[in-house]
Amino acid sequence: MASLVCTLQHHQDDVNWCAFSGKLLATCSGDKTLRIYNTNDFSELPFSPLSGHGYSVHCCCFSTCGQFLVSCSTDATMVVWSMVTGEIEAVLEHPGRSPVRICALSPDSIHLVSGASDGTLALWDFPSKQLRRTGAVDDTTMVACSFSPCSQMFMTGSTYGDLRLWDLNMNQLHAEKNAHDLGVSCCTFAPSILSGGEVVQFHLASCGQDSHLKIWAINKFSSGAYKMQLLHTFVYHSAPVLSCAYSSDGQLLVAGSVDKTVTIYDAKNAVLLYTLSQHKRYVTACAFSPTSPLIATGSMDKTVNIWWLEDGCSRSGGKSFPAESAQTTSEGRASAGRSKLLVGDWSEDDVSEWLLEEGLEGLVGKFKANNIDGTELLSLTKETLASELHIESVGLRSKLLRKVEELKNDSVCSGIPDEFLCPITRELMREPVIAADGYSYEREAIESWINTKNRSSPMTNLPLLTTLLTPNHTLKMAIGRWKTSH
Repeated sequence: MASLVCTLQHHQDDVNWCAFSGKLLATCSGDKTLRIYNTNDFSELPFSPLSGHGYSVHCCCFSTCGQFLVSCSTDATMVVWSMVTGEIEAVLEHPGRSPVRICALSPDSIHLVSGASDGTLALWDFPSKQLRRTGAVDDTTMVACSFSPCSQMFMTGSTYGDLRLWDLNMNQLHAEKNAHDLGVSCCTFAPSILSGGEVVQFHLASCGQDSHLKIWAINKFSSGAYKMQLLHTFVYHSAPVLSCAYSSDGQLLVAGSVDKTVTIYDAKNAVLLYTLSQHKRYVTACAFSPTSPLIATGSMDKTVNIWWLEDGCSRSGGKSFPAESAQTTSEGRASAGRSKLLVGDWSEDDVSEWLLEEGLEGLVGKFKANNIDGTELLSLTKETLASELHIESVGLRSKLLRKVEELKNDSVCSGIPDEFLCPITRELMREPVIAADGYSYEREAIESWINTKNRSSPMTNLPLLTTLLTPNHTLKMAIGRWKTSH
């Protein structure tokens, strides 16, 4: 279920874009300003609104760390703002002084692209704010741009209707002509990278004046060739689709339309989840928060709506938001048998009860004295039993470790969905993240793997193109719902 948290009504003209950082929300408008909000309570920051553009502000984007915000405008400039002070750090003039319609920062915050009404593109080195390269597509206006998750290429969309893939030397890697009849409105890469055999695959969502939202697969072959393949076409809107955005884990997709509605999809299974009808005019912007299940949608009704995706979570009154998933407590467990499904959540008392059930009552005192809970239990080794818990009997240590191993095996075969288990540890995930191979892992496990296994994928054994790990909020919420119902 998606519920409306609040409506921000500070802009005096159409809202053109919304962007989240980890802690902030930025919106920009035809009123020439940007407004910055704290996502804890959606109060406006003291230095907001930001005024530095002479005409309508079309787009804005945060650097990955959230320290900087970039905006672009009809005034042919991009402005770099400090999110610490609200001051202007730099003003970049687009070559040719054409109105800048779109800007995008690479995930590593090294590269910045601007696209203009005359079809020109400019690639900037963001740290130095220096222009590096330019490119152009004749007889069109650039209105969409998104960097790949590896930061090594970017896609552009234009009013001509084509999608074009570029490398950092401004070479065109692929052109998908007539991707959308009458023009592209927006495009966005999914955050994950899929690799297998001789092919590396990226996913891209695009929307356009044809009222369609599409998901594409972009395949990069070992030969260096690229191919785009249409995977899904969504036709739930009755008018042009103006904006689209992936969640930070790539599991969800949101779109806004001229029909005044917002649609939310399960991107992986291509299923429509929700249709939201709160705006009174065209929905021009949408964005997911990277740190919580929040969506911002902007409209020509001059408002920004904040939505909360309620997936088994309750929301308290006012503007205070909950943790993403409820923690299962010992009081909520119906039996010791049920608690075995969630060993990592066991309390010290649960561990003591288990020891008694397994005939290991002689260890209860030692375990209580050392505060052994479920997480500690699963991490026990022969070395820790001997050196830290001072269990001298080899037979007793072996028996205990056999019982712990049985617990781990029970969790696999006792009803936990396999996708909830980390492929490395085979334990229920607490902080699932998506790696460059497209698989989800427990954060601590995959970080340890990357540090010791020379950046290879645990699932494919192929090199990971990047060590970037993206929180899988959708999976974390699903695990939370499953834990609550069990």
